[in-house]
Amino acid sequence: MIHVTNTPNHVGVAVHGDCLDFDELYDALHDIVGEEDQYTEYEAVRIRVLGVCYDIRHALMGDREIEFVDNGMNEDKMKVLAMITPKKNIYLGIHVLWPEILFVTMSLNDFILLHGKKYKQPQWNKTIATVQKFQAAVAECIKLTVTEVSYKRMLNMMVLNYPRFNEYATQYIDILNEKFLAMDKEKRLKNIPIMAKRIAEPGSEYRQIKNEILQEALKYNCSLDEIRYELEYPENIEW
Repeated sequence: MIHVTNTPNHVGVAVHGDCLDFDELYDALHDIVGEEDQYTEYEAVRIRVLGVCYDIRHALMGDREIEFVDNGMNEDKMKVLAMITPKKNIYLGIHVLWPEILFVTMSLNDFILLHGKKYKQPQWNKTIATVQKFQAAVAECIKLTVTEVSYKRMLNMMVLNYPRFNEYATQYIDILNEKFLAMDKEKRLKNIPIMAKRIAEPGSEYRQIKNEILQEALKYNCSLDEIRYELEYPENIEW
């Protein structure tokens, strides 16, 4: 089962699960976003989701965190079963910045709708169920991290009132990530709901950035996705 928790310094979330959980989530996220150019208006958004997949794949390769988790076995149970077993399971782990995980979680709503059009009974589709289970784990993490009032507001924004993310200027998420990293620990905690609001309710800042990107894309005769801001992330993030 996938578990999502707030990191100690409120920088982002830690996503943990065993190798079977990560395998299932990796396959589901890849499936839900479709093939390259399948949903052309969502190509930049698709890349953000695949960014999470990238970390999951590296975790499966042993290139991310691991932790040992109690599996419920003890000496008495081993005697009943007449076997010796480990008392802990290995869980893999990745980290995702708060603005990034909020955006990915919201944008997955669009991909679920797009993917569901292929099936008469989409509610029974394994890919959709796995992705929604991941979204639910993120929602539970939010519930345990922010105040009850903030949680209810965030849930309304992220589920009921979020915008469709076709042709979204995802460079804005990089800017939010950078701003969030620059905050101190306590300010980050207070700003988690604000980050959700800025993503779910694009305001003047987003519109200005998208306009700048449009102008640069016209200038260089390229797609919006090819325009990048010169942002620097810390080499070592103290999660």
